[in-house]
Amino acid sequence: MSELLSIRAAAAEAGAAPALGCAGRTFTFGQLAARVEAELPGLARTCVDRRPHPLVAANTLATVVTLLALLELRVPALLIHPRLTAVERDALLDEAARGGGVAPADAAAIIHTSGTTGAARGAVLTRSALLASAAASAANLGWNDDDCWLMCMPLARVGGLSILTRSLAARRRVALADGFDAAGFPALIERERATLASLVPTMLARVLDAHSGWIPPARLRAVLVGGAAAPPRLLARAAERGLPIILTYGLTETCSQVVATPYADRFAPLDRGAGRPLPGAMVRVVDGRIEVRGPMLMAGYWNAPPLAPGAWFDTGDLGAFDADGFLHLHARRADLIVTGGENVYPAEVEAELERCPGIAAAAVFGLPDETWGQTVAALLVADRAQPPDDAALARWIEARLAPHKRPRQIAFVPRLPQTAAGKLDRGALAVHPTVMRPLKAMSRSLPSDPSK
Repeated sequence: MSELLSIRAAAAEAGAAPALGCAGRTFTFGQLAARVEAELPGLARTCVDRRPHPLVAANTLATVVTLLALLELRVPALLIHPRLTAVERDALLDEAARGGGVAPADAAAIIHTSGTTGAARGAVLTRSALLASAAASAANLGWNDDDCWLMCMPLARVGGLSILTRSLAARRRVALADGFDAAGFPALIERERATLASLVPTMLARVLDAHSGWIPPARLRAVLVGGAAAPPRLLARAAERGLPIILTYGLTETCSQVVATPYADRFAPLDRGAGRPLPGAMVRVVDGRIEVRGPMLMAGYWNAPPLAPGAWFDTGDLGAFDADGFLHLHARRADLIVTGGENVYPAEVEAELERCPGIAAAAVFGLPDETWGQTVAALLVADRAQPPDDAALARWIEARLAPHKRPRQIAFVPRLPQTAAGKLDRGALAVHPTVMRPLKAMSRSLPSDPSK
């Protein structure tokens, strides 16, 4: 089974088939294999005792070739995002040099998590886990002979790496973009004749904003959207354009998605939450917390004990299944707001705010409060020159959210802070309290009363 991640095996099976589109050129599996063969001798000399090999993983042909060579050598790649500072890179290298408590024989990559459940740690992803993830994805999407997966996600993140490993295992083509360009996205889809693509919600919104009249070609059969909750208004806009949206939920620790919209529902993903668990992925909710297990789960964290075989992994996320078996993500656990003993899920409040006329995007977080522990605050982005006034916004909120969920402090900003991966940077929200102001016209009812 591990030969599915071998470029040599791919070249032997489908040498003349297109494997990679990059910088205006197309490389077959045979041509990629030849480039890997040329790099193997030098790379083998630098890899000692199967320690993780540091790789600044920019979206380039050189990165792809090195990754394929490391897979051939069975040496784990320590993927480093090209946007990291020198200090951040040195910290990852120091961690890798300390040895590591988890180094299974089939380790393929180490990717540091985004830190939503605490300090970022290196997840050790094995070949078998990546293949199990690829099989789960294929069970939902299937493969067509002419499939080409557009990759504008960073190769340094699991969203990008998993596109490469899925496509390699299936002997299908990847169209590698050097980054995300909303203005050029439709043209890239056409030029590469892409049938599949992966985006985070922010990317999707930027594409729709930049191309008001764009209708996707019929060959584009699925756009996977994950990494953060997709606002209902964004999904409605995508549906109006006829975009086939597959919502996904997953983590670095699970080699990408474990939950996704059924392929048959791709033109109507609203009210499907993040989707249903994929074949092979076991997902449960215990006391509101999402736990997963299955063959796509990581081996463990670098420099930490390995996960026990068959153990459930606490994702650090909060959610619930509905009566139809769809998983609805409420919040990352670290994002949970507790006000007066009541739990507030930012994603729920954000969704209601983004339904309000005049609001394009919202980010909800907690502000310290001596009485309530925290009060709810919101950064808002207007979708037109004149945002809603306080009275209109307060009426909208009071009609849709319980008192303890209502934002008491707001600020309008030009854009929400984002991480290098294009996701909402919740860690940066805490720097905004100085620009916050009370939401005028909000009723003076208390945010919550623990006695009731």
